[in-house]
Amino acid sequence: MARITVVISQGQSANPVKRKFEEDLVAALIGERNVEVTVVPHLYDLSVDHTGMLCLQGITGDMIVLSWLYARAAHWTLDRNGIRGQIGTTMLDYEQETDDDEEEKPESETAEGKERVVDSRPLPKRKIYTLDLRVRNTVQPFVDEVRRIVREANTSTVNLLGWIGGQPQAESLERFVNPTRDVAVVSPTPLPTAAPPVNGEPVATTPIRITDDAARRWYPVIDFSRCTNCMECIDFCLFGVYGVDKADTILVEQPDNCRKGCPACSRVCPENAIIFPQHKSPGIAGSENESAGGLKIDLSKLFGAPDSLELAARERDVELVAVGRDAVGMSVGIPKRQPDKDNRPKDELDSLIDALDQMEL
Repeated sequence: MARITVVISQGQSANPVKRKFEEDLVAALIGERNVEVTVVPHLYDLSVDHTGMLCLQGITGDMIVLSWLYARAAHWTLDRNGIRGQIGTTMLDYEQETDDDEEEKPESETAEGKERVVDSRPLPKRKIYTLDLRVRNTVQPFVDEVRRIVREANTSTVNLLGWIGGQPQAESLERFVNPTRDVAVVSPTPLPTAAPPVNGEPVATTPIRITDDAARRWYPVIDFSRCTNCMECIDFCLFGVYGVDKADTILVEQPDNCRKGCPACSRVCPENAIIFPQHKSPGIAGSENESAGGLKIDLSKLFGAPDSLELAARERDVELVAVGRDAVGMSVGIPKRQPDKDNRPKDELDSLIDALDQMEL
């Protein structure tokens, strides 16, 4: 049976409860056959050249990632760092969620006929399974799910070795074996060799632990399974965060240009494809069942609150003023969601509706 790597991404803080949970999970998984355990700092904080990310880039075949992030946020954070694969199906979800939640998913998730960026991006055959550590408060359900995935991985498609995201990993492996900061890897060897098999099955090895510090970061992550490459985010953002690749596909080009705490671009995305994994709102942080724009029926409008576009413009203005630039309000980069809107002169009914809109009721 092939071995599968389980990655445990630690929480950002040294919360003793979380740390104990993580260590209990390591202790439970290290005894599992056909499992290798790697512990890294918080996934979202790792830069592309951080030792932890280089370690993950060097992993071949299927991967299980457990983090304190929504599963969707974790998957696309890996993707933006070149760690790509098919989305593996997991059975663990929030206990309070029911089948009724399917009706509350954003329209963009179920809309047909739109071409998504992921449709034109070839992916390796390996699978990446992402689990949110917040969905259960005990270790055993995660251990059981890892066992299920290992069984699935060993009875389905053979793992694709030596390729991640369609690119050979020789350079990444070399950089990990010879890190620029040799104090970063504290395991006995950077890439431990599996112990001799017992009864024909591999036994556990000491986990790899990457302890190199990672500063907290704030930047957008694009979910390419939703993104239609409409470019509304690049038009809206005035801080140089977004760019395009050689195929004219949107990308987060300068993530550290993003203004900490500002989620404005996620509100203007018509497909809810932009994630800020650390935002307090589940819809913006990557929840599958909530949109960044708010409730499906926007009750806030009934009470005079700004809609998502107005709120995004206000959030952007705050950040512009903070860096000494002029506020631009709704005059720059606001997407036109109705390009085919009827431009005929308004009739009396239109004027009446406009008058009602202006009344402070």
